[in-house]
Amino acid sequence: MFMLDLILIVIEFLVVFLTVLVGVAFLTLLERKVLGYIQIRKGPNKVGFLGILQPFGDAIKLFSKEQTFPYMSNMNIYYICPIFSLMISLFMWIILPLFSGGVSFCLSLLFFLVVSSLGVYSIMMAGWSSNSNYSLLGSLRSVAQTISYEVSMSIILLSFMYYIGGFNLLMFFDYQKFIWMLLYSLPLVFMLFISCLAETNRTPFDFAEGESELVSGFNVEYSSGGFALIFMAEYSSILFMSFIVSMVSLGGNINSYFFIMKVVLLSFLFLWVRGTLPRFRYDKLMSLTWKSFLPCSLIFLGFSLGMKIFILMN
Repeated sequence: MFMLDLILIVIEFLVVFLTVLVGVAFLTLLERKVLGYIQIRKGPNKVGFLGILQPFGDAIKLFSKEQTFPYMSNMNIYYICPIFSLMISLFMWIILPLFSGGVSFCLSLLFFLVVSSLGVYSIMMAGWSSNSNYSLLGSLRSVAQTISYEVSMSIILLSFMYYIGGFNLLMFFDYQKFIWMLLYSLPLVFMLFISCLAETNRTPFDFAEGESELVSGFNVEYSSGGFALIFMAEYSSILFMSFIVSMVSLGGNINSYFFIMKVVLLSFLFLWVRGTLPRFRYDKLMSLTWKSFLPCSLIFLGFSLGMKIFILMN
């Protein structure tokens, strides 16, 4: 019986991972379409009907290109980092609270915080192992940014955890049946969304890939499959962050189409921000999290804890 359950869980994870990878492919198509219309031009519209097959063409092109071999790089770490990066971003999807089984355990939100913080190591090692000044500088910027925003994001999520009284993602469905947390924690949700933007190195916080001065950041020495894997890891993280923000602040049942529509809308906001806002200055990025988000999130943490104690006492 245990062996059968184990096989079913493995099959379920494989289906989830394949679904996520297909979602990543079409998210790249959506991004190119959205950016195209924002810039008053057409996006991809030649390959297949309305460019629907463009992501698969891009994947075939990327994986069939020649792989570069930087002679001065630390070769083993250089090749492992993109695989590790994609593996970490897919590993987060394990906590998806599927009612058909899986690993919907009671510490799922804590598991998400632990696994998401591991993504820093793949970025750091990818920049260092390339043995290039540009990639090292990009990775250092990205690591500093990610660690800084993880602090405020953890405290914001902790405030929501105080409301529900646990770490289980399924509890957010039960506590938001009648009113969404967005309606009475609006500043907190905005800070969470902005922290997710910074966490995934997206515009206006894409300092790891500042084209004007860093070429392409920590992934500048990667080509072919290695670049594609880093690219897929980033977009998988975007989808998952949209899923977390939607679940925490917008409620809903994960099996409903309405919930999927909310996740797609939040993913669209990631792309819309990229087409609208210019890049921040780096010192402003750091002061935003340490001088604005951290004090505000700590105040909200105290407020949510006080509210929970007041409710329990009455």
